[in-house]
Amino acid sequence: MSVTAEHVSIGPFLMDLRAARLVRGDVEVELRPQAFHVLEALVQHSGEYLSYEQMLREAWRGTIVSHHTVAVTVGEVKKVLAEYGSWITHRPKLGYRLEVPKSEELSRKGWHCLSRHTREGFERALECFEQAARENSADFRAFEGISSCYLLLGMYGMRPPREMYRGFLDAHQRAVRLGGLTPELRASHACGLHIFERKFAEAEAELLQVQKEKPALVGGHVRLTMVYATQGRLDDALEALRLSRSMDSLLPSCPAAEVFLRLCRGEIEAAVASGKEAVDLFPFMPVSRSLYAEALETAGRAGEALREFRLACMACPDVAWLRALEGACLARQGRRAEASMILLELETTRQTDYVDAYFMALLMNALGKRNEAFQELERAYEENSATLFLLDADPRMDCLRTDQRFTRLRNKLFGHLHSPAAA
Repeated sequence: MSVTAEHVSIGPFLMDLRAARLVRGDVEVELRPQAFHVLEALVQHSGEYLSYEQMLREAWRGTIVSHHTVAVTVGEVKKVLAEYGSWITHRPKLGYRLEVPKSEELSRKGWHCLSRHTREGFERALECFEQAARENSADFRAFEGISSCYLLLGMYGMRPPREMYRGFLDAHQRAVRLGGLTPELRASHACGLHIFERKFAEAEAELLQVQKEKPALVGGHVRLTMVYATQGRLDDALEALRLSRSMDSLLPSCPAAEVFLRLCRGEIEAAVASGKEAVDLFPFMPVSRSLYAEALETAGRAGEALREFRLACMACPDVAWLRALEGACLARQGRRAEASMILLELETTRQTDYVDAYFMALLMNALGKRNEAFQELERAYEENSATLFLLDADPRMDCLRTDQRFTRLRNKLFGHLHSPAAA
């Protein structure tokens, strides 16, 4: 629990003490003033029992009401707190107590670390959530956090995708069993279907259901943008992106998704502008900076692009695929010796750590090693690279699309799905 002079956070709730408002996420929760005063009293004495007499003094400002009225009002508070209502307990002769479990503080720290969007942040967050789950095996939010960490580590090519997706599914199923299929958990499941299983129609259906259940969940709209983009439905993707930006343009994934979409649409200057916005807002997000670099290079600004790739590598030295993109940029500038040194470095790294073969294919192709590039793509297929879901839409793959080996690979990946590239 976090307390300031004017605000108190309890789990996912924020109490505005001055305005007597309770907010969960971005939504204000209806709570009549007297019930708010009860919650405030419990919060101020968190971990302690408040007797009937103390409750009257602090929550009713000395007004005498019956034991039944106190019990009913506390019941209102518990109902509003929903799955967190169990944090309020009652013992005869002692009174009422709000006790925030230790797992909640660990989860709060976990979500903070997760927001960094770096490998170190995701791994530290995973440690926090796993400790929270050990502290309280019934805390669905701890397992939701674990599932998010596995999803992001796999999705961003930071750790082996098959292992990460198994971890995600296990933790996600545990979270659903404990807390039900919330819109947030449904959106995460859709993301997994899209990226790791490449079931675009099923992912779209799940995200459309999320929109019905919780229209204000911006992350769902951003994910729908990517589902549409990877199907070649670029106008639908643009509309989903516009909606997400109108709701919250500061969501880290929002500007990154826009850069990718603008590149797919061939709107290069718009992609550059979106990329600049992305790195200004989130300078340590590897995806944002690498996409900005891609946009700059496509715009003919190779020197600036190389600088951005290098900044991305410096900010996230433990994300190997960033070095592959830097090497590919060097190779396209004719600096083959430097690019070959990076290739050698990555082949050494691969002996002890995961390196996404999709990006190794891009580096190989930039060095003129087309056969090796296709070998890497086959390896990406065997490892279930999280980047393969982009294959049909990714402009970086355009130079390989006419090769029959590319057609065979995409047919293995997508089977009966229509290929936007062939449209």
